[in-house]
Amino acid sequence: MTETEGETPTRRATQVRVVSASSCAAAVPIQPAAARAAVTAVEPGSKRGWAAVAAIALGAFIVVMTETMPVGLLPRIADGLHVSLGLAGLMVLVPGFSAALSAPLFFLSSSRFDRRSVILVLGLTVLVSNAIVAVAPNFVVVLIARMFFGATLGAFWTVVSPVGPKLVGPAGGTRAITIIAAGISGGTVVGLPAGQFLGNLVGWRLTFATAAAATLLVVIAQTLVLPGIPPDGRTHLRDLVGVVTRRAAQLGMAAGALVFIGQFTAWTYITPFLMDHTHLSSGVISLLYVIYGIGGIVGSLIAGSLFKRNVIGSFAGAAVVVAALVIGLASTGTLPWLAGLLFVLWGSFWGIVNPGTLVWILDAAAETPEAASAVNVTNLQIALAAGSGLGAVLVTSASLPTVFLTAGFIILAAAVLAATATRFVTLARRE
Repeated sequence: MTETEGETPTRRATQVRVVSASSCAAAVPIQPAAARAAVTAVEPGSKRGWAAVAAIALGAFIVVMTETMPVGLLPRIADGLHVSLGLAGLMVLVPGFSAALSAPLFFLSSSRFDRRSVILVLGLTVLVSNAIVAVAPNFVVVLIARMFFGATLGAFWTVVSPVGPKLVGPAGGTRAITIIAAGISGGTVVGLPAGQFLGNLVGWRLTFATAAAATLLVVIAQTLVLPGIPPDGRTHLRDLVGVVTRRAAQLGMAAGALVFIGQFTAWTYITPFLMDHTHLSSGVISLLYVIYGIGGIVGSLIAGSLFKRNVIGSFAGAAVVVAALVIGLASTGTLPWLAGLLFVLWGSFWGIVNPGTLVWILDAAAETPEAASAVNVTNLQIALAAGSGLGAVLVTSASLPTVFLTAGFIILAAAVLAATATRFVTLARRE
């Protein structure tokens, strides 16, 4: 990374493969072969290694599905627990704060823990969280369960990045990353429509019970196939401080926070918007969620090529389009065909914006990617929670179109900030 304060580029940005989900993105540093070979957990290319990669991908699927599933269930949960829709939105807000706190704490305290044990414990925590929600007698218990899930989420995004290459060795590292990415992307695509579909079929409690049962199966599979996975080494507070004191990282954090606040001000209440404002049926909404998720995957694939040219410019341009789409939904959301089209396009361009927030931070602190990733998780999860909270206030005090209009202008502010940042910082060009 080079800031425009007279520094000269002396190194290339650390190469990473970006994996995005609905609320966050993970980056997997592509280390030199010699460095990765030293920490391979099993014999490179062995069947056990690839089985372990598949088990990690299943775990990623479950975590991301659990994260996104409540968005499609908010109206039913609100009715079932006799709370307002705005209060039910805390199911999205509370995990955000927990994840924001857990990511840096996990980064600082986990250097000695075997990653196999960490992954299994995280899976059990997801299982317990889903089970508690399924039987919760009141909304307070639901929020406590989601708080524990949020802590799991923050740790997950921090630990998942380097695991793939450790399991199969340097030659298969890229393929392992792709498989884990498929699990994350699958959870993104399946979570929200699965919640919508199962909620209509069996109710929201049995939906969470089903998720808990699926998590149990995944944890059992991981117990059987995961080998011991050594940690990378000691981590230090100065690594985190070093990230947040750089001008390029500070601007990236500010732009990322704004775009996530806007995104989740609207996204948290997309189900009631499409049901009550656009008057779409549950079946149509579920289909749109699937297409939205697929569009996000396509956008993420396109983002890789765009970021090689200009990370900040690509982020700014995509954010402008997302802002226009969200504002368009607020203005023309009563036309079902147009609302559906705008919604699907929203998913595609968010697939560029979302990983852009992480790549920006990684390129600003290329020599400490895990610290940059932890900082990014904390920053974006706080923003996610703030956006969900703002949406809750607006949906209670105003109207659903007002929620989306406000969200669109916040996202537009993020785009303007990013465009302005190009005058002050220059990130190293990616390979």
